[in-house]
Amino acid sequence: MYAMLLVSLVPIQSVLLPYVSVWDIRPDLGLIVVCLVGLLTGELEGLLVGLAVGWVMSLFSAESLVLSMITKGAIGYAAGLAGRQVVYLTPVVLVMGLLITSSLAGLLAALWLKLGEQQDVWWAIQTVVLPQAVFDAVVGGMIYWVMWSRFNVERLVAAYRA
Repeated sequence: MYAMLLVSLVPIQSVLLPYVSVWDIRPDLGLIVVCLVGLLTGELEGLLVGLAVGWVMSLFSAESLVLSMITKGAIGYAAGLAGRQVVYLTPVVLVMGLLITSSLAGLLAALWLKLGEQQDVWWAIQTVVLPQAVFDAVVGGMIYWVMWSRFNVERLVAAYRA
């Protein structure tokens, strides 16, 4: 199942999402998928899927391999830990978590880049990081809401917590 997810993630991200972009901002499906996998299945699977998604996404984009694997792996592990601690995971809780994790990942990427004199870190935060985080949170919340309303997510989460 995870292999199919990894194989389908890159074409969806690169082919379909340019048509869904708002103000030239596209959601980071890799980050959203890693958060959902970590929340629903636990720390280990969140970490492993995060490392794999980071590796695959860095192969097909200009993102740094080290930065992509570390951030997505850490986000998957942290989401798995959070999934164990949150008793009742609602779409609102997920949206807030995605907003925070996407902001931190974007801030780390902005600090990692060598920005020019006309583009400083504050410029990157205002024009890229925060809009990207909001878009990631909205898309991730919509995906989780669909999963939550159509499938029995509580049963799946309860099965891995036991």
